[in-house]
Amino acid sequence: MNRLHTGFIGTGRIARAMIAGLAEKETIRLYGFDTQQAAIEGIAADYPVEACPSVAAIAGKASVIILSVKPYQIESVLEELKAYLNENHLLISVAAGISSEFIRQRTGDSVKVIRVMPNTPAFAGEGMTALSRGAAATDEDIATAEELFRAIGRTLILDEQLMDAATALSGSGPAYMFHIIASLAQGGVQCGLSRGDAVLLAAQTMYGAAKMALAGHRSPEELIRDVTTPGGTTEAGLKVMDERNIRQILVDTVSAAEARSRELMK
Repeated sequence: MNRLHTGFIGTGRIARAMIAGLAEKETIRLYGFDTQQAAIEGIAADYPVEACPSVAAIAGKASVIILSVKPYQIESVLEELKAYLNENHLLISVAAGISSEFIRQRTGDSVKVIRVMPNTPAFAGEGMTALSRGAAATDEDIATAEELFRAIGRTLILDEQLMDAATALSGSGPAYMFHIIASLAQGGVQCGLSRGDAVLLAAQTMYGAAKMALAGHRSPEELIRDVTTPGGTTEAGLKVMDERNIRQILVDTVSAAEARSRELMK
């Protein structure tokens, strides 16, 4: 059996979520390196991951290298990794705000790079990951990256110029969703529900509504109309949302996050 040898440099939250999703796949062999020895030892204890002592060891064992370090760490990691890379390596970066060109300039013109933006629902196996390819990456490379990230949810291939928008919408989006859940739950508490019951009602309702939207049979606008009866309770609630212009507030929320993502881009 041919195995895809995949190494992680950095074993933080997103890396752990990916490793959990990939651990049961017999076609993938996993390796990991972390400057925090306890972190990689913990991962190796929980999952079939071979702990490596250095980035050089990762490059020697893995053809796919996932750069899952913080953005401020990426340059020093690339500096150390560069000498061990060849044309057979594929670098996949999950570092927010780091362009594929930034990585290419620090590793070489022939190095294949794919930039990705996952999000935290990956921990529940329901992540959304946007992917874009660098100049040297091939169709086969992007297919490999998709295979890996489908282990933690859905994927979408975008031009890299749209990655700031993806960062603003899906990368930061879970925080917006949690804010909405918390706010709806507070409304339920105000109406007499316990906090726990209100959170359950709000969160499961959002989850179910999201599944209906993802089914793709009807647009969000059509789904709103399906729930709304003239003169009924839903219409009363939507009227408040329209009066407060909640739609525009959410549009502006994404726009502000996208602008900040552009400011942080390297």
